[in-house]
Amino acid sequence: MARAPAGPQADHLPPGKLPAEGTQARRFGKTRSAQSTALLEDYAELIADLFASEGEARPTDIARRLGVSHATAIKTIARLKRAGLATARPYRGVFLTEKGQALADRVRVRHRLVVDLLRALGVPAEAAEADAEGIEHYVSETTLRAFAQFLKLREA
Repeated sequence: MARAPAGPQADHLPPGKLPAEGTQARRFGKTRSAQSTALLEDYAELIADLFASEGEARPTDIARRLGVSHATAIKTIARLKRAGLATARPYRGVFLTEKGQALADRVRVRHRLVVDLLRALGVPAEAAEADAEGIEHYVSETTLRAFAQFLKLREA
């Protein structure tokens, strides 16, 4: 059986042994933070995609594509507006601000990187796309850099 490397990068514990309280709290805090931003990221990415493909992003289309009620879409669009990520005009749909477009672009890059890694591991395309929808919000920048480095070395 292969053993994990010893030293500072070996951050594993034997079964039944808990990490230090601060370490564990930091890990759970990171997950809670990612959960709160994941929704806004999904909306921003979808709004950008709808605008690029349809020329507009209407709340009704957003709701249908995300599988949520119209009221839920309106509520989340209001959050996007409060965060300075979107604007909306009556009868004209939703528009991303510069900040919202930058967020959508970052999320799209993260999504593609995760999909590419999963595909490189042999995950079928549809499963990779579906799984990337969750992973893209929770993976750290450090891990994304490692994914990119792995893919780059694999191509060489």
